Amino acid sequence: MTPIGAERRVWAAPLPLTAAAISAGLIALIVAGLGTGIGQGGAISDPGPITRWGLPAARYTHHLAMATTVAAAILATVAIPFRTGPRNRQDRQAGQEHPLYTRTMQIAMAASVVWTIAAIAVLVLTFSSLAGLPVSTDQGFSEGFFDYTLNIATGQAWLTIVLIAGLCATLLAAVRQPAGVGFLAVLGLSAIVPMAMVGHSASGDDHTAAVNSLGLHLLGVVVWVGGLMVLALLAPQIAHTARNLSARDQGGPEILETLLRRYSVLAGLALVTVAASGVINADLRVSGLDQLLGTDYGRMLAVKTAATLALAGIGFAHRRWIIPRVLSSSRLLWQLIIVELVLMSTVIGISAVLGRTPPPVPQDLPPDATPARILTGYDLPPEPELSNFFTLWRPDWLWIAIVLFLGIWYIRAVLQVRSRGISWPIMRAVSWLLGLAVLLWVTSGGPAVYGMVTFSGHMIQHMTLTMVAPIFLVMGSPVTLAMRALPVRRDGTRGPREWILWLVHSTWSKIITHPIVAAVNFAGSILLFYYTPIFGLSLEFHLGHILMTVHFLLTGYIFALVLIGRDPLPARPPHFARVIILLATMVFHAFFAVALMSTEQLIQPDWFGNMGHGWFPAIEDQHRGTELMWGLGEVPAVVMGVIVCIQWAKDDRRETKRLDREAERTGDAELEAYNEMFEQMSEKGPVPRS
Repeated sequence: MTPIGAERRVWAAPLPLTAAAISAGLIALIVAGLGTGIGQGGAISDPGPITRWGLPAARYTHHLAMATTVAAAILATVAIPFRTGPRNRQDRQAGQEHPLYTRTMQIAMAASVVWTIAAIAVLVLTFSSLAGLPVSTDQGFSEGFFDYTLNIATGQAWLTIVLIAGLCATLLAAVRQPAGVGFLAVLGLSAIVPMAMVGHSASGDDHTAAVNSLGLHLLGVVVWVGGLMVLALLAPQIAHTARNLSARDQGGPEILETLLRRYSVLAGLALVTVAASGVINADLRVSGLDQLLGTDYGRMLAVKTAATLALAGIGFAHRRWIIPRVLSSSRLLWQLIIVELVLMSTVIGISAVLGRTPPPVPQDLPPDATPARILTGYDLPPEPELSNFFTLWRPDWLWIAIVLFLGIWYIRAVLQVRSRGISWPIMRAVSWLLGLAVLLWVTSGGPAVYGMVTFSGHMIQHMTLTMVAPIFLVMGSPVTLAMRALPVRRDGTRGPREWILWLVHSTWSKIITHPIVAAVNFAGSILLFYYTPIFGLSLEFHLGHILMTVHFLLTGYIFALVLIGRDPLPARPPHFARVIILLATMVFHAFFAVALMSTEQLIQPDWFGNMGHGWFPAIEDQHRGTELMWGLGEVPAVVMGVIVCIQWAKDDRRETKRLDREAERTGDAELEAYNEMFEQMSEKGPVPRS
């Protein structure tokens, strides 16, 4: 333990130095802009110098402000104590708000205001650039601008970002509790979705890979860059806290090391995400070394890559050498952080220019695109055969990242609990990994390929997501494993374990895991999905497809958790009720399948009827898909029924053994008392009739 007096040696980077590091990005923006010629006027239409230079500057400010807002909310939620006070929980709850928490919230509020203003500027200047009109108050500019924001996809996306930023700025001024701030962090992260939908990824080749990899890239950048910005802005307050709060108040010598360690974990995950997604995006937009070194886009990409590698090296030095001896190396720590800020702001500045530079690989559809290419963004796959469902792959990087993260986490957690002498059934680990393998196959394999062009392929994807993968995942008991593997926070912050416990015992959890709600949501969502325009939206829009996948997976997981799961729940129905719910669901599936097979009306005819594959009539494929839905729904349901019955028998045996042990311990006192009661009743004689 570091002596209490050691905190006086903590050095803080002055805010003017931090501001100078951030301004390095503007210098990089100007240099990159001059090198690519974005400051020159167009030959046909010129929006003027204000738009030509203002748009990349506004994007630069927007990206930094958004990252700072979201990262500040994340750190306040998971890394910084909410209250000061002793480690005793009751005394801490009565304490004052922690000064670091207060300053972090101030940073989040200020950054959110800047984010909102910058988003508005990007919205206006983007229209000016696309329309070739200088910014003005003329009626023609105003009418065109409002039409752009209401009817054009790019304008709608940036209008959505403005609304999200404005809502965050408004609520951050009122919300103080960590749970509410966590919600605002998620709300801020949701702005990544419209950002990923516009730009080069919106119409590029391999649309799914481009959009998903860009979304992951933005997620990593927000957490990594924003977290470092918040740490630099917190530096004076951290030094002040280290000088004035004792160790008993959870803010003395160890506060800086604790905060750095927690940010280091987030930054490490973000670095891997940024690097992997950046490689995927580069491969889609740059073809070959000649385009990487021989084009403006490629050269800026190479500079970004070099800066990212340098940042990775500095981050490794932080984690390996600086953080373990932070108090004796605090000056070096903040000097390296300033260097990181210079590199990061430079990368953000180059990225702002990169977004205005066309990539070497064309991003538009070819003029001879087939109907399938126009509708789905991909050419038709081979005619569907059973083998193709296991040999054709189209990587969905979003779900690949999720599967890899969950798989690595689970294996590490099992090794951790076993290293502490806690047993963990190997079959639970096998079940979890099988569930992840099924999830990977259904999102990146044959079901994902054929799910966009045939109704039968879609139904295989749907039923596997909602009935097959959840069974394996639920039997892996991930929440129970997390409770045993994750550390307990005792400093007033909420880590992953505390948030999981909060979620399990929340009112929202009580509602969605109620057996009736889970069953109605599981079965009723099928009717709502296929007999409303929601199905068409999930086919037409990338975001709709992602939400469809998430919904099917979650509803199936919650339904299986209620019926066969061993993880903790607010309330679990008795076994006979589970059997009744399962039988009712099977009956519903049967009725729905019969109704759908008897109709000759094609679902989503504008999509499946215009695919142009010529393999079989679309209505015949719909009937085949309905049969698959019935089979893929009933077989897993029977499996769950068998599991419920096995668990019922095991629980009965366990209860019988418990009662037997209790009887042996008490000498069967309960049974003796019961018999004695009847003996006393018999001695009193029969009760006279009135």
